[in-house]
Parts: sequence; C-alpha cells; structure tokens
Amino acid sequence: MLRHFRMLADYNRWANAQVYDAAADLSDAEFHEDRGAFFGSLHGTLNHLLVTDRLWMHRFNGTGEAPAALGVVLHEDLAELRAARKAEDRRITDWIETLDDAALAADVTYTSVLRPGAITHPLHLAVAHMFNHHTHHRGQCHMILTSMGKPSLVLDLLHFLRGEGQHWMTT
Repeated sequence: MLRHFRMLADYNRWANAQVYDAAADLSDAEFHEDRGAFFGSLHGTLNHLLVTDRLWMHRFNGTGEAPAALGVVLHEDLAELRAARKAEDRRITDWIETLDDAALAADVTYTSVLRPGAITHPLHLAVAHMFNHHTHHRGQCHMILTSMGKPSLVLDLLHFLRGEGQHWMTT
C-alpha cells in the first residue's frame, strides 16, 4: 500500500503540473471566469484543491496552515497559486515518504470544516480520499479548459505510468 501511495503522490504532482501548464495560456479574465464548475472558475477550483490539501496535511501531521473554510482564497494570481501548488505537492510527497504500513493503518481523528464533531478512521482511507479528491476536481478543470476551446488534457494514470512515471512500473 505504501508504494501505491508514493506513486499516487508522484502522479498527483505530475497531473497538477499538466493543469497549471494549460492554465498558463489563459488570460487573467479567463482564469477567473465563472464556467459553472462547483467552485466557479479554474482559479476557484485550483485554489480549492490547495485549501483542502493544506487542511488534510494539517490533519495528518499537525503542521502548516489550516484554512477555516473551503472557499478561502489563498492566492488570486496564477503564478503565486502555481508556486504554492508546487510547494504543497513537494510537502505531500515528502510526508508520504515518512510513512510506514503501521502509520497508514493507524487511526486519524479530525474535525471537518463542514460539520462539528470528531471523525475517526484509518489514515490510509483519508490519504486515498485526498488523492481521489484531486482526480475529481482535475476533471472539473479539464471541463473548464475544454469549454474554452483549449486542448483536452491527457491526465490518465496509465498515461503517466507509460511516460514520466515509468519507474513505477517495476516491482
């Protein structure tokens, strides 16, 4: 399971970079334009992913910023948001490297920003959710970009594994 999460952290970093590369071709108005996604714009969606990663990482290891709400705007500017995303992806990858099977099997307890009360479950379930959450919202980013007439992004895990992530194909 640990190797799988390390691979997902690497894939997550790569896929996020693909989305940010595509966003670099947008005007500021296009980047902030409400396109009907859950968080409105590409900016809103990418910002949300950074907010939730900071929340999860704070829950997991007690460090870093823990935004008080899911809609908190961390950075308006694409370049600043991208730099923060790169740093957070490195933080996630570095943290995953510190884990072992016992840590993944142990319980994590946290409070959701959406409802009061402690939530407890094995850490591996929360880590899986964090990566799955990215896939969900990157799909929304893809929809936003293609609705603007931008090229379709190839974000499939197997595409990554046949290219930059080829080293994960060995056992």
